[in-house]
Amino acid sequence: MKILLLTVSWIVLTACSASDSQNVVEERVNLPEMNAYSDQQNVFLERNNWLGFNPSIVRSVPLKDQLGVIFGYGGNVLVSVGTDGVLIVDSQFPEVYEVMLEEIQKLGGDSVDYIINSHFHFDHAEGNRAFGALGAKIIAHDNSIDYFNRGSNIDLVTVAWPQQPYEPEAIPGITYSDSMTLNYNGHTIQVMNFGPAHTSGDSFVYFKESNVIHMGDVANLTGLPFIDAGNGGTLRGMIYSIRKVMELINEETIVVPGHGEISRKSDLEDYVSKMEVAEQRISVMIQKGMTLEEVMDENPAADLFPSSPFDAGTGIAASKLFVNRSYVSMTK
Repeated sequence: MKILLLTVSWIVLTACSASDSQNVVEERVNLPEMNAYSDQQNVFLERNNWLGFNPSIVRSVPLKDQLGVIFGYGGNVLVSVGTDGVLIVDSQFPEVYEVMLEEIQKLGGDSVDYIINSHFHFDHAEGNRAFGALGAKIIAHDNSIDYFNRGSNIDLVTVAWPQQPYEPEAIPGITYSDSMTLNYNGHTIQVMNFGPAHTSGDSFVYFKESNVIHMGDVANLTGLPFIDAGNGGTLRGMIYSIRKVMELINEETIVVPGHGEISRKSDLEDYVSKMEVAEQRISVMIQKGMTLEEVMDENPAADLFPSSPFDAGTGIAASKLFVNRSYVSMTK
């Protein structure tokens, strides 16, 4: 196990240099290419009503101990503000970085000094392209770095997001393999990976004293458990990782899912239990020799995950998308 301990004094020193550089690179962040998505990417953005990135969608909610959550475009962003600076978990999109900074100011912070990416997917990490250019230091799991460097196709069955390689300043420069402990703003922050789950490089971020955890898309509580089977994700890994997290937390833990509202351990139990039922059903079908098409036609998850806000964006019911990616991950 490789453990990297970052002390408060080291973080404060680096955070100060990040803030000082904001004015120098501000002009770069406003360049038109920040909005230059490919035709295929724009199809997905349009289907999800994300084209134009209306700033009114972005909002923040304070939690406790100078922690808060920003909701908006893409994944939920957990924010820590304090004397050491501002640390965020995930970064949404560069088009909304200014309104995100406004919400961070409402929570008591200023510029972003550190980002922890829960994984490499665009709706959680595209904002790196703005905040990294502004000097933020970025942290992620070892396995995600290759995706940031070379890009990757994210297969949503009926539509795909061709994720482009990121600019050097948007690529995480601090990585870990199994776990990492950060001391920041008076928090002991445990960053953990339990193996392939949603992707091959997921991070769970636990603010120990405050009992707050960010789950990334291993817990997408909008009704769409998505397994990126093309980039190392597995259904069994999703179940295993959630169960490992549940061993660490309790009924009082504030759970910040990758998507969806603030939740509790009981919500995770309901979520993972449904995945366990689906895994058992799909396993039986695989043992019978059923093809992917046959399993999708029967749709053994229809009663478990009937709908999701992403149904329109992907052009397929959440349950069928889940079954497709689960089957693929279980038959590799």
